[in-house]
Amino acid sequence: MSLLVVGLSHRSAPVSVLERASLAADAQAKLLQDTLAAEPATEAAVLATCNRIELYADVDKFHAGVAELSTLLAQHSGVGLEELTPYLYVHYEDRAVHHLFSVACGLDSMVVGEGQILGQIKDALARGQELHTAGRLLNDLFQQALRVGKRAHSETGIDRAGQSLVSFGLQQLAAGADPALWAGGKRALVIGAGSMSSLAAATLARTGVAEIVVANRTRARADRLVEILQQGDDTAVRARAVEMSAVGDELTRADIVVSCTGSTGLVLTADALADALGVSLDAAPEAPTVTAAAPAPDDVDQHAAWVENGSAASAAHAGPATPRRVTVPAQSTGPVRLALLDLAMPRDIDGAAQRIAGVRLVDIESLAEASADAPMAADVDRVRTIVSDEVAAFGAAQRAAHVAPTVVALRTMAADVVAGEIARLDGRLPDLDEKQRAEITQTVRRVVDKLLHAPTVRVKQLASEPGGAGYADALRELFDLDPQTVAAVSRADLNDPNRGRS
Repeated sequence: MSLLVVGLSHRSAPVSVLERASLAADAQAKLLQDTLAAEPATEAAVLATCNRIELYADVDKFHAGVAELSTLLAQHSGVGLEELTPYLYVHYEDRAVHHLFSVACGLDSMVVGEGQILGQIKDALARGQELHTAGRLLNDLFQQALRVGKRAHSETGIDRAGQSLVSFGLQQLAAGADPALWAGGKRALVIGAGSMSSLAAATLARTGVAEIVVANRTRARADRLVEILQQGDDTAVRARAVEMSAVGDELTRADIVVSCTGSTGLVLTADALADALGVSLDAAPEAPTVTAAAPAPDDVDQHAAWVENGSAASAAHAGPATPRRVTVPAQSTGPVRLALLDLAMPRDIDGAAQRIAGVRLVDIESLAEASADAPMAADVDRVRTIVSDEVAAFGAAQRAAHVAPTVVALRTMAADVVAGEIARLDGRLPDLDEKQRAEITQTVRRVVDKLLHAPTVRVKQLASEPGGAGYADALRELFDLDPQTVAAVSRADLNDPNRGRS
């Protein structure tokens, strides 16, 4: 196993960089295909969410793999390699497994403990399977990550430690008030009908809003979301769908707007919002500019090390750290007439909307800042223990799987030897009856099986231990097994249509 992950997230990069580096679905597909075409990689999967972009690959060369994956991320994200590099982190082999399992459990999420990441990991696996870029290692890894995440949520109270971005965003919009009391009776406009928008609509319905209007570029998807909302037994919300062209009119009636589309440009400009409210942009002072140092580069081995508090090191091949300038728009004051929640990456809503009188805007960047001080439940420690145990078990299973094709090839060779010797016996003793021949054949097979039993069982046990991968090589060398035969067994196992199904 030579698992490598190169990525960036809300822990290592500012939202402005994440926003520019975001990958649309077609860009993710092209990234996977180009990764597989690169020399160091034989498998690839990409996990892209609103606050992380990670490229997983099975590589045969570590340093070449880091360089290649970093370059590919830069090329497909549109952010120059020199600019992107200081924000990248690298994890390798067991540390890469530890990272993904932690992500699956919500330990590395912007809101610790949120469960939506499991659906995103499932989507990443499905994409790799559909494009045939996820092979044995990544199929096993992502399937196990899903199981570990589900185990963490079922066996601990990690759900109490966090919540979905939607719930957390509504909490921030409520500004300390009870979100249910704050949202009760209000009218909400949801822009988009994807998974995040659907979650937002369902959360708003449970929170107690009086009406939800769904706008989407594909009207059929908006209609479907409205149908689902109206079928819910636990809510009595009114819901209707509109075309995207009707968003301007709906803004004049809405109290809450949640937007999460796949658009690469702004969906709601500050001017459009000001027009809907019948006001003009405040002549607020120009937004302050803050200078902050980018993360300093580190040694590549330290870079790959897992930090328990979830902070990420920057890539080893980074150049000198350069300051970055962050513009923070001034927030308007006074009564809130329109509450905006932007969950898109890149953003859907113009940041200048914060300067409009009566508007409150919460976006990914402000959520990241708010969640930095969020308390963590005691169950987090239990989840970390689960992750560590599962990483050890996954490593042992992978090492045992590595020796299995060699054991199968050895037994196949032994069976061929037995068959050859029985054929020779038939030639020398042609008068043997069927009963005698069967007894001799069974005796020879029992002898071979007994001779092979102890070494094959023992080699599987040894191979499951750290550093045990070399036992498969020793077995091939001792019995002069044909490497092509071993490879054929591996391919047959990999092509098993029932493999990896859960």
